[in-house]
Amino acid sequence: MIEIGKKYEVTIGIPIFNAEKFIRHLMDSVLDQTFQNIEFLICDDCGTDTSMEIVREYQNNHSRGKDIRIVRQPQNMGVGEARNRIVSEAKGDYLYFLDADDIISPNAIELLYMHAKKYDAEVVYGSYQRIEEIDGQIKQTDICYPTIQFLKEYEFANHVYSEYGFLQGTTWNILICIELFRKHLLRYKRINYLEDYTLTIDLPTYVNRAVMLSDITYFYYCRAGSLSNYQQRSSIRKDEIIATIKAIEEVKLNYSRLRDKPYFSKWMFKVMMTCFYIVCSILRNEKIITPIFAKREIRDVLCPVLTLSEVLGLKEWRMKNLALYLLGVLPPAISVDIIKIVGKWKGLVS
Repeated sequence: MIEIGKKYEVTIGIPIFNAEKFIRHLMDSVLDQTFQNIEFLICDDCGTDTSMEIVREYQNNHSRGKDIRIVRQPQNMGVGEARNRIVSEAKGDYLYFLDADDIISPNAIELLYMHAKKYDAEVVYGSYQRIEEIDGQIKQTDICYPTIQFLKEYEFANHVYSEYGFLQGTTWNILICIELFRKHLLRYKRINYLEDYTLTIDLPTYVNRAVMLSDITYFYYCRAGSLSNYQQRSSIRKDEIIATIKAIEEVKLNYSRLRDKPYFSKWMFKVMMTCFYIVCSILRNEKIITPIFAKREIRDVLCPVLTLSEVLGLKEWRMKNLALYLLGVLPPAISVDIIKIVGKWKGLVS
């Protein structure tokens, strides 16, 4: 049994829903950590397979089983709400999210925690390896950050918003000070796609001290048929995408909180580029989305929150933001045609 009131240095938070094929691989990975003071917090999202029976087997029989804690959702609520439950329940000073079908290196937590303490960092990012099966062949791709520390106000945010694809859109493989979540009431949206991106896109705006490491600490398995892997699905419901669009709309409304920050122009461009990529995803998958999107609905994904005069008044990245502003106000047919041309040029639309 877990000691009542026991405090941990790190909580590994794992939402679980129908993951019996991968759960032993996962549990062996987390329980093999070289770092000792870890709470293994499992959120049972009410699946229908034997995942939780396997977790309880580890809880009862493993030498670290006393540090495994299970919380159960009242009903299946999705990964976003499962992560929110973990945030509320975690006893660790730092929180590390892990998906149920992935694994981490044995020294992952030790390495990230060591750098968090050394630099008094609120977040520490590890690098990761993406593993996917393509036409029967396993492809492994290393996604490595430079090893770098950001220790001045606005330095981290300014850096990550300077390049659209620089920072991962997921919250796994990041050691995050739990107070960052609780102080700023950071929570995940109840959606199936980009549920963590709607949080991570704003996360740097709350961070003063951050570390990024080139060490690969996480192994991400990109599996066919997953909700996030649109390109390998045979059908997509329109309401899934609409829920994501609404969540991104809420992110857009954060602009009023950030407009006086030195990185605001870059943040605004990144948010609107996210909308652009969603539109490209709709166009790329339009044959398998039901019901179909009208051109006006597609154009409106890029609906701007800034006025034309506000865009022209931006101190940086004025033309980039202006281009996206125009895509959101042009007649729908013209806007969609331009997006298709640009999307094909960038390889985003077939």
